Order: sequence, then structure tokens, then C-alpha cells
Amino acid sequence: MRSWKVLLTDHAVHDLGDAYGFIARKDGPDAADRVLDRIEEAIAALASFPNRGTRPRELLDLGIREYREVVALNFRVIYRIVDRAVYVFVIADGRRDMKQLLERRILRM
Repeated sequence: MRSWKVLLTDHAVHDLGDAYGFIARKDGPDAADRVLDRIEEAIAALASFPNRGTRPRELLDLGIREYREVVALNFRVIYRIVDRAVYVFVIADGRRDMKQLLERRILRM
């Protein structure tokens, strides 16, 4: 089985740091470590199975089908496959206003 290259955009790296900081303040560093581990496992799995994700409904409603997502706990990891690479654009708590976030991140690129 071939391994795909998985790359996080600067925004996605920032998202991880924000999520970790928020959870660490709210529930403690151990909880933040556990959540971050689960998100990182989901991202790492994309190297083997990038097509396993579903298409984000907010983007499908706009006719955009190039992006996919996987879910780790409450977090949505939104990515795009280009050639033999997987680019992660957004890592966000699924309870956020995803339409607004995706509009800022993906539609204005």
C-alpha cells in the first residue's frame, strides 16, 4: 500500500494549537493531550486512506466537491487531495459555525 504525503496548512497548525490551549485551560493538559492524540491519529490515517472522508455538507451546498472531512471526537478535519498529497486546511470543533469558518478559509483562497 502506498503512503500519501499529509501536509497541514499554517491555518491547520494554528487550529491545533488553539484547540490544545482551549482544552488545557478548560479541562487540563492531560485532557488536551488525549484530544490532540485522537486528532493526530485521524490525520495520520489519511496517509493510508485519504478517500475515506465524507464531503462537508456546507461545501456541498455550494457545489464544492473537492474537499473531504474526517471527524475525531468533536473535531472536523477538512482536507483536499491534490495529486499524491493530502492538504489539511481546517481543524475545528464541529460545534462552531462551520459555514462562516469555511467561507473565510476556503472560499476566499
